[in-house]
Amino acid sequence: MTDTIALEKNSPPGGEPTEAELARARKEHIGRYVAIFVMPFLMVGMMITGYLYAMHAPAPHDMPIAVAGPTQQVYDFARALEDADPDAVDVRIVADDAAARDLVLAREVSGAVSLSDAGTATVYTAGAAGASQSSLVTGLLAPQALGQGLDLTAEDLAPLPDNDMAGLGVMFMAQALMLAGYMPLSIMLSNSPELLRFRRIVPLLAGWSVLIGTLVWLVAGPILGVIQGHTATVLGICWLSIFAVGSVQLFLTRIIGPMAVLAGMLFVMVLGVPASNLGMSVYSLPSIYSRLHGFLPTAAAGESLRSVLYFGGEGLGGHLLVLVLGAVLALAATLGVDALKRRRNPDAGDPEITMPSLTNGPRPGSDRVRYLTLAFFPFAMVVLMLSIMLGAMYQPTPREMPVTVVAGTTEQAGQVVAGLEQNMAGLFDLRTSDSLDEARAEVQDRTIVAAFVLPSAAAPTATLITNEAAGMSQRQVVQRVFDQVAGGIQVPLTVENVAPLPDSDTMGTVTLYVAMGWIMSGFMVVVVAGGAQPAAMVLRRMLPIAAGWALFMPAVLWVIADPITGAVDGHFLPLYGVGIVATFTTSMFTLALHRLFGLLAVIPAVGILMFVGVPASNGAMSMYMTPQIFKFLHGVLPMPAAVESVRSILYFGGDAVGSHLVTFVIWGLVSLLCVVAIDAVRARKQPAGQAIDA
Repeated sequence: MTDTIALEKNSPPGGEPTEAELARARKEHIGRYVAIFVMPFLMVGMMITGYLYAMHAPAPHDMPIAVAGPTQQVYDFARALEDADPDAVDVRIVADDAAARDLVLAREVSGAVSLSDAGTATVYTAGAAGASQSSLVTGLLAPQALGQGLDLTAEDLAPLPDNDMAGLGVMFMAQALMLAGYMPLSIMLSNSPELLRFRRIVPLLAGWSVLIGTLVWLVAGPILGVIQGHTATVLGICWLSIFAVGSVQLFLTRIIGPMAVLAGMLFVMVLGVPASNLGMSVYSLPSIYSRLHGFLPTAAAGESLRSVLYFGGEGLGGHLLVLVLGAVLALAATLGVDALKRRRNPDAGDPEITMPSLTNGPRPGSDRVRYLTLAFFPFAMVVLMLSIMLGAMYQPTPREMPVTVVAGTTEQAGQVVAGLEQNMAGLFDLRTSDSLDEARAEVQDRTIVAAFVLPSAAAPTATLITNEAAGMSQRQVVQRVFDQVAGGIQVPLTVENVAPLPDSDTMGTVTLYVAMGWIMSGFMVVVVAGGAQPAAMVLRRMLPIAAGWALFMPAVLWVIADPITGAVDGHFLPLYGVGIVATFTTSMFTLALHRLFGLLAVIPAVGILMFVGVPASNGAMSMYMTPQIFKFLHGVLPMPAAVESVRSILYFGGDAVGSHLVTFVIWGLVSLLCVVAIDAVRARKQPAGQAIDA
């Protein structure tokens, strides 16, 4: 496709373009090149800033806690709890134990403690309201109870079921529903704007909601078994959620056109995911998110599903009302905007088509083919995200997690390993050693996850050597398991953490978000270029664009991570250098896919780089807690290479960066060679004298 496309489009049939038309075409041509950089800059910058700001160091604030029991004892406990950290809790004194339990089940408080005259304290939580929230509540209340000499017990009033032990089912379902709601309309606006006429889009949106909502239920329910029961209600919530988000997105396309995709991403992903209360408690994030929780659609959809599946419908009405009001008000506002536009310009037609084809070929002559291609894009994205990411992470269980048992002799360690393997077959790859220093070094360099040091005459307590910076989830697992092991052999356990996480990254997720910024930057610039300015896709133009972008965007991401959000402290040069390689590599890989699939390349690109890459990355969840295939993929995919590079730079002195750079170089070179080969084949097939369509 040549640079003259804009001139040809504006030229009158059989005549030369006027000076005004030439000027307009030049402005459009420049504007399309500007869009190549502006759109991915805004998308990636917005996403990474939002996630790092919200989730890099979650800590409790104004968390509602109920306290019940004898009057004076309750007031003393409440005062001590508030004095320990006044900003962390919002204490509510209630009449009795039953009232405290009811508030927890109604999710009006995050947790509760019930005191008794007998010197006991019972902490109530609801795991189904959020596993991270339950941990925070216990972490706040347990030290106070133990510090006052109370006997502590804990009770989970609404535990998560075994089929969704991490509570990720509702979270991924809600995200899939949001994706299905906001994504299709922006593509329609560019490719098939005639579908956005009000009388056509409303029934289409209703049908789409039923189709994708049913698909989401099918994957999460009958296929994966993550959710069970309540079929009719769950389906209704899924349908309503997609229709509501789609209705709001329709209104946004009416008032801001193609930029509606940014607004949709802002409300349902950038702000919506942290404010949803599904992954992290909103009471552990900046205070703005607890306010956003009340009216954003991601929270409404997720909490509706959670209410039905785990709490008998308690609180369902309020969340459904948010979705219904959003849909009704958005459709009414759309009708108003349409009426105003007709009054101003009765002869106005549909918006201009800016994306004629989603494939590498010409615009389909058949409307049916074009519409099917249009629907396939968001359909495939929803299927891939839900099936791969949810399928990989909804049952996080240790699988061959490498742990070394250290004793005075390898024979003694072997005897303990033999006993442990009888009860933990398949969970751990247990090894033996008689060298404490060697085991500690292996934990430090991430060869093993932990080392369990048996007591000896010189050291009468057992010691668990862990590496928090290597992965929070795996550290939590080994500490929980080997605390029970130490209890079984009736010895106290001391935990030694060789690489603690800093206060700026208390959950260890900063590595994932920085890496995600590099990967997203790389593929977004190619995807946007393919839609906004096809002429830029010629290799001789795309190479300098991708190189310049790779030099620019990692610096922007470092600014976001360090001075803006405070998630990273320094390390500019190594992060910038690896970021350049990672971003450029991802661009080349996406360019190769674009040569094969056109704009539909975003499906395999996002599928491989994000939907498969994140579970394999060892960032969000330990690779030893996902299916075995992801452990293999951890060593070959770009996303894991990016995550481990960031982790190595931030916490381990860059000790493993070299091997991950080799991964990037291989992907980049192979991708670039594929592009050159595809272009050469097409050039040979092209008729003489005809320009090559990039």
